[in-house]
Amino acid sequence: MLIVTSNDIPGYRIEAVLGEVMGMTVRAANIGANIVASFRSIGGGEVDEYTKLVYDSRQQVMQRMWQDATSRGANAIVAMRFDTGDIAQAFSEVCAYGTAVVVEPIAGGQPGATKQSAGVVAQQAQPQPPMR
Repeated sequence: MLIVTSNDIPGYRIEAVLGEVMGMTVRAANIGANIVASFRSIGGGEVDEYTKLVYDSRQQVMQRMWQDATSRGANAIVAMRFDTGDIAQAFSEVCAYGTAVVVEPIAGGQPGATKQSAGVVAQQAQPQPPMR
């Protein structure tokens, strides 16, 4: 599945718009991470415990958004964005959202084709071996 932050995908034609999709999570760091992070803040620098928490949260919401899009029959998401917020002082909300679409690659030689889309079309045209 293609997921892009742009409103279109170069070399692909949007055939259907299936609506907004999203994935969301609310997270809190565990007490151990908060203690280590508070000591780390004294010396400055990156707070690895929180970086991992945010990275894991983003991966989780992307997966949930992808599942939402797949369940609707999409093969791409355009205009994807992240949004974050705080709930009270201990929780962080992370949301990924975008528009689920069905796209078709544009063949080489056609207006709007790219090297990538032409390659995808050529690969799709090759005969597939029989499944056993």
